[in-house]
Amino acid sequence: MKWLLFIMLGLALFSCKKKKYIAYDNKNYKKARICRESNSTDSAFYYYNLAKNDYLKTNDSLGIGKSLVNMAMIQTNKGDFFGGIESSLEANKYLKKEKDSTIRSTLATNYNNIALAFHFLKSFDKSFDFYFKALTYIENEDDKLLCYNNIGDVLVTQGNFKLAKKYLQKALLTNSSINYSKALNNLAKAKYLDDENYDPLPELYQALEIREKNKDELGKNSSFETLSEYFAKKDKSLSLSFAKKMFETAVNTKRPSDQILALQKIIILDPQNYLTNFQKFVSINSDLQTERNKAKNQFAFVRYDLEGKRAENEILKAESLKKNFGLLTLSVLLVGGGLWYRKRKIRLQQEKELEVKNTELKMSKKVHDVVANGIYQVMTKIENQESFDKEKALDELEFVYEKSRDISYDKLDQMGSPKDYKEKISNLIASFKNDDTETYTVGNEDEIWTGLPQSHFEEIYQVIRELLVNMKKHSRASRVVFKFERFENQVEIHYTDNGIGIPSDIIHKNGLTNTVSRMAAIHGAIIFDTKTEKGLKINISFPVS
Repeated sequence: MKWLLFIMLGLALFSCKKKKYIAYDNKNYKKARICRESNSTDSAFYYYNLAKNDYLKTNDSLGIGKSLVNMAMIQTNKGDFFGGIESSLEANKYLKKEKDSTIRSTLATNYNNIALAFHFLKSFDKSFDFYFKALTYIENEDDKLLCYNNIGDVLVTQGNFKLAKKYLQKALLTNSSINYSKALNNLAKAKYLDDENYDPLPELYQALEIREKNKDELGKNSSFETLSEYFAKKDKSLSLSFAKKMFETAVNTKRPSDQILALQKIIILDPQNYLTNFQKFVSINSDLQTERNKAKNQFAFVRYDLEGKRAENEILKAESLKKNFGLLTLSVLLVGGGLWYRKRKIRLQQEKELEVKNTELKMSKKVHDVVANGIYQVMTKIENQESFDKEKALDELEFVYEKSRDISYDKLDQMGSPKDYKEKISNLIASFKNDDTETYTVGNEDEIWTGLPQSHFEEIYQVIRELLVNMKKHSRASRVVFKFERFENQVEIHYTDNGIGIPSDIIHKNGLTNTVSRMAAIHGAIIFDTKTEKGLKINISFPVS
């Protein structure tokens, strides 16, 4: 049932800028768009590939990137998930100018496609990470809220219901009734999975009513699936009824993947007709796998023209020698092996390039945190001292120097116990106190940090320091408060100041962008409330084992 998320966010993000780019005179790109809009996706893929080759000749990186992203979306939609990821990763090489609004929109769509493909491959951690990357580039508020829904849906699948509810509650703020029903359905599911005594039926039926009113057939299918799951242990007859409705809707919308999901439920809930339903399941599943394999091979032939032509020649030769089964088998193996080797070689190269880029980003982030923020913290202390202590300042600068040398060895601070964590956080916040700015720490006790891995603490420490540095540079605040709370295995940090606030566009620059990626790395979240009447509020949350 994730297809709707992909289609809605993909089209919403991609269509918002496409008119700006149509001005480029590329006949193949225009043909591809016409085929895509008429649902002739195979032809669309073919023409997007031709358009990509046209753009390569003119060194039009944006045209190449947009063509590849469209190809990746078609591959994922057809069930070629690895192929879709491969095309998306290749597209990223051509989408470097991230300040350009069209490129940012394209990157948002591209990362969403990767996240969705990993979701179908059941690599939920990677799916979560790439949804967060997509969120970094989304500028439209409704698209952001839809992305929150996707993140919440992944968290429900991972069993992190409390964090899922936070994202899904934000997703309810959408102005789209279709997206609202999606978030409402997922939120109700997260609530009853988190609390077996919770009654989700009013919300589930409300979501279904909205979808029926909008004639949202794919959405109705999602509601039927959720209701069937809910009643599975409470009322099997109702559960079976919703599973049958799901199957009927999936047949009407020609969605074999949803038909399979419905039949899996029906087989269990209706043992009297087990054989009939199982035969349907086998037949539909076989046809779906055949169709997906056909799509994979077809896309591979289009992408790699030389290999496709060679494969076609081998197949024609084999067909002329049908009586020689051994030769036919050998030809197919040779063609398949050649394609597999080429795709594997390209994938390994892309993975290596991605690894190098991630290493560079990691080192850059460390230099920013350790050297830049470290020196700024020492400068702040010197500025706040009534009498300048040269020896103490030199000691602290020498510590920053030693830390910068440790970067090349990828060393972590040896923090030790929760008491060390508590003291380091308290000292950090206190170091930014001066005659103009009072800093307060509430609830920073040993219990807050119990069970937190050292690597996770390092990320939290750097996030807090980044907030303090930005406060000192921009906010003009006279009062800054950090409040620490822990609810079982979830820690929340509430930051408030009475400064001038911070514009939304500043949040997506420099260090503050790092805070979002840092929290994502430890499966946490940071939410900036820029709509307060005065000052700034930031909520940080993360799990503790």
